Amino acid sequence: MKNSILTFAIILASTLLMAQSPKTYWNINIPLNSYRLPLGPAGTPIKFTDLDKDGDPDLLETLTISNTPIRWIDDDDDMKTTDVEGDTDNDCLMIDRDKNSKYGSYNDLVIDWNDTNKDGKADMQVVVDYVAMDKGAWGPGHYMWVLDTDLDNIFNYIDWDTFELRCWIHNGLSDFFEDYHGKSMFMKMHTTTDKMNDVRLNWENPFLFYDTDNDGLTEMAIRLCDSPPIVNDRTLANTPENIKLSGKIDWASMSFDLDNDNSPQNEFDLDMTIHFRGGGFDYMDQVHKFTNMRGLPATDTMFMDPRWRQLSELIYPDHESAWNLIHNRGQWKSTYFTFDEDDDCSRWERVELYEPNNLFKIGARKGGIDNNPQADAAGDRGEWDMDNSGKGNLYVSKTDGRIHLYGAEWGAWRVDQNAFSYQAIGGIYDGYGPGRTQVEPKVFSTVKYTDTNKNGFIDEMAFDLDGDTLFEHTVSLLKLGLDDQAEVIKTAGMTYKDLVALNTSVSENMWKKALEASTVAEKAGINLSWYSLLRSPKNLQQKYSNGYWLQFYIYRDLMELGVRKQNQEFLNNLDKAYFSGNWKLVGKL
Repeated sequence: MKNSILTFAIILASTLLMAQSPKTYWNINIPLNSYRLPLGPAGTPIKFTDLDKDGDPDLLETLTISNTPIRWIDDDDDMKTTDVEGDTDNDCLMIDRDKNSKYGSYNDLVIDWNDTNKDGKADMQVVVDYVAMDKGAWGPGHYMWVLDTDLDNIFNYIDWDTFELRCWIHNGLSDFFEDYHGKSMFMKMHTTTDKMNDVRLNWENPFLFYDTDNDGLTEMAIRLCDSPPIVNDRTLANTPENIKLSGKIDWASMSFDLDNDNSPQNEFDLDMTIHFRGGGFDYMDQVHKFTNMRGLPATDTMFMDPRWRQLSELIYPDHESAWNLIHNRGQWKSTYFTFDEDDDCSRWERVELYEPNNLFKIGARKGGIDNNPQADAAGDRGEWDMDNSGKGNLYVSKTDGRIHLYGAEWGAWRVDQNAFSYQAIGGIYDGYGPGRTQVEPKVFSTVKYTDTNKNGFIDEMAFDLDGDTLFEHTVSLLKLGLDDQAEVIKTAGMTYKDLVALNTSVSENMWKKALEASTVAEKAGINLSWYSLLRSPKNLQQKYSNGYWLQFYIYRDLMELGVRKQNQEFLNNLDKAYFSGNWKLVGKL
């Protein structure tokens, strides 16, 4: 009798009955963050269903805002008839956004929590965003797992006014509501699961965040992608064969906060990215099994595609294996390198991604080096090794004292000296991801780097300082008789701490060279008080940046003196001194 009463019974929670008239939840459609699913108006009926006939309910069905039907599935069998909502440790929430009574179909949103370590809190969450994809080639649906590896209980951020997944909402520059901080990870694909061949896999599979000093912030990020054909060619039709995941990572990027200057209100400050494309590695042996992952079997028929509810494992490289798999298993076709020279990057991923395109075209999808919508219009330095001959290794060039990509055929620095073209994080969503919100400069200086003798090291630098797209000054190390080679730094055997140490050494040496250049300038009679601002660095990054610029201004002022004195020997020695980093070669004017 008890079971029959529970089944299809309508129970009004006693707390709701106390209300004299219906009243909506207080935080609805007001300009405050919607952190939680709103409760229905007072007096909203709640229906419980006992599916396994054990005397307690397994389903809770009611309404939330805008009379939207919701269904809670009690996957851990602890629901009570006094509950007004499910729990967020081992339950599944289904939101019938189009109000057609299907809950787990197109236009619906499903959020499922799992407690895999039995501590009473979820450490795993999946969001299945069944957005109808009629004409879109990619998205806007989502299939996204978040694993709470640092156990802070932070997962996806949902806008509960609109029932939309809003991964990029943030406070200030980059304090994301999503769990992108500390040691965390997610797997995500922009499609609905019924189009996928294997729901154990994903497109971003995974995106890993590392907290090397346990401060709750991210010092390193690794993004691995198993790219279906539709990602590489967005003109393809959105059909299952074009969304097929291969079980092979063909896109990998590693981004680093080299000076570890992140802090509250500057949560992400990634400075350098090494990025591999094409080829890649098979990851099907990277199997991770989880407890409590399988949803209540009796509810499988409630989902258009129940396969993800039936899982007990996911397949992906994890925090511990990713670095080794990238370097030692990856058979890559090309390597991209990006360095955030103006240090304005508050992004959570891959610094700003420059591409080997036109040097002077500017704007998202305009065919320039900033073609990627998530790239900074100006301010970064990109270098490209299109045959992966350098295997992602690095070197510090004597030419400019900077870290460069070994094996790069060419590179370019689009100068934004004062970070005027500031890269605002998140930005508009253009169908490809968060775009850019920034002022794109109409005129910008450009420096081009070329490896003319094809030995893996840059040996030529061309300068377009006035922004007219013509290089007015080109210097060849080979013609100057300077050695372009440097020690190759093998990244495969490095750790994040090793890269931090490398950056520290480069920055300190940059400042040391600036002091040596200052001594030469003073002997030549140059008044350095003009450059007092550059001569007072406040941190490591300013030693790096100010050190570079101070040397450059001194070099140009000394060149001006040599031209005025018509002393060609001095000018030749000056070039040798500046582009070898040996200021003793300048000699007397």
